[in-house]
Amino acid sequence: MKIAIFSDCYLDLTGGITTSIAAQKKELEKRGHTVQVYSSAYPRSRTEDVRLARKNIFVVPSCRFIGRGIAPIARRPKVIEDWLVRYHPELEDYDCFYIHYEAGCSIAALRLAKKLHIPSIQVMHGREDMGESSIIPFGFRTFVASALNLFHSWYIPHNTKVSRDNYLADSFAKAKMWTLMVNHANFADYVVTPSEHFAKKLKHYGVKRQIKVLPNSVSDDFFEPNLKPRVLNSGDTLRIIWHSRISPEKRMMPFLKALRYVEDGYKLDVYGSGGDYSRARRYVRKNDLRVLFHGNVDFDSAYYKLSKSHLDILASYNFDTFGMTLIEAESAGVPSLFVDPDLKEVLPEGGYLFAEGPDPKSIAKAINYLISHPEELEKMSKVLLKHRDEVRSSRRIKELEKFIEEIKKSHKD
Repeated sequence: MKIAIFSDCYLDLTGGITTSIAAQKKELEKRGHTVQVYSSAYPRSRTEDVRLARKNIFVVPSCRFIGRGIAPIARRPKVIEDWLVRYHPELEDYDCFYIHYEAGCSIAALRLAKKLHIPSIQVMHGREDMGESSIIPFGFRTFVASALNLFHSWYIPHNTKVSRDNYLADSFAKAKMWTLMVNHANFADYVVTPSEHFAKKLKHYGVKRQIKVLPNSVSDDFFEPNLKPRVLNSGDTLRIIWHSRISPEKRMMPFLKALRYVEDGYKLDVYGSGGDYSRARRYVRKNDLRVLFHGNVDFDSAYYKLSKSHLDILASYNFDTFGMTLIEAESAGVPSLFVDPDLKEVLPEGGYLFAEGPDPKSIAKAINYLISHPEELEKMSKVLLKHRDEVRSSRRIKELEKFIEEIKKSHKD
């Protein structure tokens, strides 16, 4: 099959969407399929573009200055559509457009798919309602959400309107972001989500398309054979790792506050960066916490450190629809601590540490329990190692492959 992947989150960014796309591309190519990736990116040299093109990765027209230092931003969808038609006429013969995210590159792909009569699959990854409310200052949230809605509606019709309620759209800004997400999903032919709980939320707010739940996976390259369970002996230092973004929606600050209530027997290594990076470092210095920041490093280096740790952390609450860090830790037999009950579907029962609340004291209580009951870590690790093959890309890609083949056949019929 010939599959074109489009995403506003791939080149020049790290995170769950990026690693998910990379793993899927690699596995699909191993299985004999042709896969091209189109992504926004920061400006790069012609030589670098050619090097990427040899790997079937192409940079769509992107803003040179807007978004610099935050995230690369694609130009207007019409500009990208025209560029794709002019420079990539081979797309007319592709079997499927597999689309991630909801910005310029993704909008252009959805529109072009309809014009070329190619089936489109929209992957809904994230809670943009929570992302917008955690990043944008309080007084500007409704304005920014309204502006994003207006821009989006110029290219994709907003036939469904989400009103403010007492569930997830509990502000005008969040209602606007749900309106954007729902109409974006409904413009595609099919919708994919990584979790059951997010699929239910999308249906609740008006997504009418068929939703296929396809959990994310970890590249087989990171599965070390014959792993032994992680062990924490009495008196050992609990080695904790954070390898998510350091940003408000990931809740690094509440986690650091929790460490003030934790017994001395811990050490935290932090990999990554984000909007709260400087604030987090200042807080650590001020409170003399046992935390070491490493900044952004390549995934291989972070994964090696993860595999040598005792406990992985995901402190987000009512935000993550899946949590790639959870299965990355699972593949290494490393238990994770998380606070969002929705994420219990990601890991096998008995293979994680769950804090009974998202507040710092509840998080600290869970960590202190593990320090005082070190034998629990080995039990959790054994559960993860028993189930870890389930998150291999080579295993989970088969379901995606089957789904696309069914769509291809249905489209021809």
